[in-house]
Amino acid sequence: MAQQQAQVKFTAVKPQLMVKTPKAVDAVNFYKSAFGAVEAGRSACCPPPTAEQNLPNILCAQLELAGCSFVVYNDDSAPYDLHLFLSLLSIFIDEEKIEGIGNQLCLETDDVEAAISKAVTAGAVVEGEVTEGGGTCCGGRVGKVKDSYGYVWLICSPSNKCAPVEA
Repeated sequence: MAQQQAQVKFTAVKPQLMVKTPKAVDAVNFYKSAFGAVEAGRSACCPPPTAEQNLPNILCAQLELAGCSFVVYNDDSAPYDLHLFLSLLSIFIDEEKIEGIGNQLCLETDDVEAAISKAVTAGAVVEGEVTEGGGTCCGGRVGKVKDSYGYVWLICSPSNKCAPVEA
């Protein structure tokens, strides 16, 4: 007898826009200026940059626009040389054939494990272990799955509140 899968109710979809480090502050300011986005909060870098680095002290910022939220992150996950290589490579590759580049989506749910299980049943592949978010703009518990199109989905427990924005 097959086990019945748990019903999963997602409470939010939060697109996460990854920008090259240290451009997150510039991107946040652009979205506020160009589209009227409102900054709901931000998480600082750990550890904060030194004065010599001349980098803004931001890891991510949550913005609200038209009743929806999205998060802007500094993307320091790949070295500059890799970003440069991929940019040069894109000259020779049909971009329509490249799937899932530059996007990451965060789904919030009260049952992270059940949601991951359901995604895997549908064909996604688990990436890493479910972890505690550690103060990021995503939730307290975070798991990752990758769909067959190359997009990474973060499955998170409801968001931690980002620190209030100082005027």
